[in-house]
Amino acid sequence: EVKIQEMADQVPVGHIPRSMTIHLYGALTRTVNPGDVINVAGIFIPTPYTGMRALRAGLLQDTFLEAMYVHQLKKQYHAMEATPEIEQAIADLKEDPTLYGRLANSIAPEIYGHEDVKKALLLLLVGGVTNNRKDGMKIRGDINVCLMGDPGVAKSQLLKYITKVAPRGVYTTGRGSSGVGLT
Repeated sequence: EVKIQEMADQVPVGHIPRSMTIHLYGALTRTVNPGDVINVAGIFIPTPYTGMRALRAGLLQDTFLEAMYVHQLKKQYHAMEATPEIEQAIADLKEDPTLYGRLANSIAPEIYGHEDVKKALLLLLVGGVTNNRKDGMKIRGDINVCLMGDPGVAKSQLLKYITKVAPRGVYTTGRGSSGVGLT
C-alpha cells in the first residue's frame, strides 16, 4: 500500500495537496520510494466495509487505486547512463580548479549572487558518504538545508530549482509539510 500526493506545483494556492491510496501487487511491489514522481494507471475501486461496519454500511466513501502500471518520471542517479563523451567532459572538469564555484553558479543562473547559499545547495545535491561505525552506529551522508531570510531574496526560487534537478526532490512549505512522507 502506497499513499501518493498531488504535486506541489499543481496545488492551488492556499489548498492542501490531495492524496490517494494505491495498492501495488506482484512485480510492482517496492518499485516506488518516497519523493518519486510517478504516473500510475490502474483500477479505481471502493474499499468494501467489513465486520460491524458492513452491517450499517450505506454509501461507500473510501476508495483506492489498484495499480496495473507505474512509470517513473524522474530517473534515479544509478539509472542514468554515461556516454564516452560525458565521461570525457567529467574528466576535463575534474582538472578545473574553479569547478566548485562554476557548479555553484550553475544553480539557478537567473538569480544573481547568493554564492554561499548556492554552494550549500550544491553540497545538498551531492550529499556525503554514509559511515557505518564498528559499534553499529550509522551516520547518514545526507544533509538538510533550511533557508531563512528576508522576504524577496529568492529563497523559494532556489529551492524550486533544486527540486527540479534532484531525482527525488520534494518542495514544501510550512503549510504543506505535514503531507505524506514529510515530518
